[in-house]
Amino acid sequence: QVQLVESGGGLVQPGGSLRLSCAASGSIFGRYTMGWYRQDPGKQRELVASITSVGITNYAESVKGRFTISKDNAKNTVYLQMNSLKPDDTAVYYCNARALPSSFWGQGTQVTVSS
Repeated sequence: QVQLVESGGGLVQPGGSLRLSCAASGSIFGRYTMGWYRQDPGKQRELVASITSVGITNYAESVKGRFTISKDNAKNTVYLQMNSLKPDDTAVYYCNARALPSSFWGQGTQVTVSS
């Protein structure tokens, strides 16, 4: 069982920045693809960014050039640096660890972009 704990969400003005963190229980990054997803009420959960065990990253088109995913293997933590935030980025952000057939989720952290 993998436990994931997100932090770093909050309220930010348009154009601002936030950094989300996801702390994993144990050293899993060598085996799992880590991802950040987000979900607005009434909408499907969508992939924002992911990073594989060997560091290959992937981003949703809507966040390319603004968001950066990274990981610190020594700290068992994955980050999502979010810059130039827009109101459309408002959502609950979830951390995911995936090594099929296993998939684990964090509890989510709210990000609100509003003036």
